Amino acid sequence: MNAVMENLLTRRSVRAFEDREIPREELDEILKAAQYAPSAMNRQTWQFTVVCSRSKIQKLAEAIGKALNRDNYTMYEPQVIIITTNLRNARFGVDDNACALENIFLAAHSFGIGSVWINQLRDACDDPKVREMLRGFGIPDDHMAYGIAALGYAAPAPEKELVKNGKIVFVD
Repeated sequence: MNAVMENLLTRRSVRAFEDREIPREELDEILKAAQYAPSAMNRQTWQFTVVCSRSKIQKLAEAIGKALNRDNYTMYEPQVIIITTNLRNARFGVDDNACALENIFLAAHSFGIGSVWINQLRDACDDPKVREMLRGFGIPDDHMAYGIAALGYAAPAPEKELVKNGKIVFVD
């Protein structure tokens, strides 16, 4: 099996992380992979905001939890988050950001870094307290948050058998 296929087939969502820093060089490579994701007409109207402070990540999680009425919302306490946003009026912003997130996850996995997609920010990004935090992170008001990539080294977890059985149809 080639390296790309192996990376695709072995990546898993990680929901428990070690307290261990991610090297800046690897974060830079992960962000480069995000920038090389396809975007509609190559407009690249996205922004990738990297939050490396675990206390700021926890405060954002608390604000999102409060906005969504979810107690003890934590975002799994990752080492780093990458918030993907796009212009509100970008017709394909959600699609562009989904492609970028997938590149982030695959690049992270290639470095042995675990990841999980957190999508609750999309529903909470216009809550006044959440938006205030996003502004503080440099995210403009004309941007919609489409996801968060939570990154960190995976804490040990029991192996589970993976079953993938989505429908595939071939048409001749």
